[in-house]
Amino acid sequence: MTLRKRTESLERKKLLTNQNSADIHDNHEPSDLRGDYGNIAILFFLYVLQGIPLGIGQAIPMLLQNRGATYKEQAEFSFAYWPFSIKLLWAPLVDSIYFKAIGRRKSWMIPTQYLIGIFMLILSQHVSTWLGDGHANMPRVAVITLIFFSLNFLAATQDIAVDGWALSMLKRRNVSHASTCNSVGQTFGYFLGYVVFMAFESKEFCNKYIYSEERDEGLVTLSGFLYFWGITFLVTTTLVGFFKKENQETKEQLEEHPDLGIQETYHMLWKIIKMKPVMLLAGILLTVKVSFSACDAVTSLKLIDHGVPKEKLALLAVPLVPLQLLLPLVMSKHITGKYPMNFYIKAIPYRLMLTLVTAAIVWATPLIIGGRFDDIPIYFYVLLLVTYSFYQVFLYAMFCSAMSFFAKISDPKIGGTYMTLLNTLHNLGGNWPNTMVLWAIDLITWKSCVADGSERDFSAPKLSNNTCITHAEQEDCLGINGKCRIDIDGYYIEIIFCLIYGIIWYKWGRSKINQLQRLPVKAWHVFHSKSKSS
Repeated sequence: MTLRKRTESLERKKLLTNQNSADIHDNHEPSDLRGDYGNIAILFFLYVLQGIPLGIGQAIPMLLQNRGATYKEQAEFSFAYWPFSIKLLWAPLVDSIYFKAIGRRKSWMIPTQYLIGIFMLILSQHVSTWLGDGHANMPRVAVITLIFFSLNFLAATQDIAVDGWALSMLKRRNVSHASTCNSVGQTFGYFLGYVVFMAFESKEFCNKYIYSEERDEGLVTLSGFLYFWGITFLVTTTLVGFFKKENQETKEQLEEHPDLGIQETYHMLWKIIKMKPVMLLAGILLTVKVSFSACDAVTSLKLIDHGVPKEKLALLAVPLVPLQLLLPLVMSKHITGKYPMNFYIKAIPYRLMLTLVTAAIVWATPLIIGGRFDDIPIYFYVLLLVTYSFYQVFLYAMFCSAMSFFAKISDPKIGGTYMTLLNTLHNLGGNWPNTMVLWAIDLITWKSCVADGSERDFSAPKLSNNTCITHAEQEDCLGINGKCRIDIDGYYIEIIFCLIYGIIWYKWGRSKINQLQRLPVKAWHVFHSKSKSS
């Protein structure tokens, strides 16, 4: 379930870029890449760079989990993902403030990429200490969260600039290729930062598949990985800054994508938000994903707690990539037409059912593994992969339906601003429940300190009244040769709560979604609503 954030972000941006390219293709000119091959390569590499911090950020929770971080600390780190969901707040500034001598997009892209490189170099010198490597050190989650929040803030700002630059860097007839550069480039960068890093950082993986003799650490370390990409960011940004000139936007491009100005853009957003259909849609988007939050946010961390190697979970992303590329194509014929959200409604019960299946797999994991952490049966990974694949199908069904509906109702006069607002609501609807379930899980989990070796024996007596909630209590339990036993696991309480919530929400939300689908498209348009009210 860890791939949800990245895959939704990629497909959402692909839809936005395709919408922009469709707007400028009124003359239906065929694509001709002659003269644009170099620009395609530059865009691709810029999106690869964008995917690197996203991938590393996805790996951090798994590293924290292996180092004894609490779920409340995982909730704290989850705030690091928020910048991509709230970039609408500063996007008008990026579009409106720039130095003409440098260029509208390079004025932001160059300094943000330099800062990302500098942040990575600084992080490479201290990350081992902050992660708690060493003697009895605990992770400094607040520091790590601040650093990665800053990294993602810079990456989100670079994303705004590069998306805008793509529209003027490529010829008008080739702008549709920007979405390909985006999806393929960012996927590749994410793959390098998450899957490749997690595999090569693991000494178990490297000892089994790479080293001829057993060693005490993997092929790469997080410090070395960050240092390499920090230098890469600085060098490539310098090259792009000096050797790639930004084309001046033509009169036609300015007319198609006008700069409304900071005040007018924020004023327009406020007008959209005040519309009654948008307010109801916001209520739906901000509440529906509570139903799946426990499954989405906690499942992978629970599997790591039970002994599943983090690098093996990361490698499950590889066979899912073709599925993620094919699903939007297969579903496209089902989500077009008058009622695109029908598919959204139908997918919810199946996704709820799969949260139960996933929770059952988590519960059965200790029984399947049986302490064989180095020799987990292959059928276990097949079971995980099949479950994840089915989950992806219904996740994409909901996502693609929502994106199709957004494209249908967005006011064409302000399509980019309208779509970005709806996407922001869609993102926030996933972020805040995930943060909340991570924060709450420790509060509703009951533990006790028992003799080492009897942590799975629920009849074993407690060694003390130690509740094993804080790091200090866990250390005290270890100090008396004990082990913390989970008596009541908050994960399953959250799964049940989310399931009940989802059933209740479905009964309410189904009628509200149908109500919104039946509205005429003009009811969503800002200027129509304004004239009607006047």
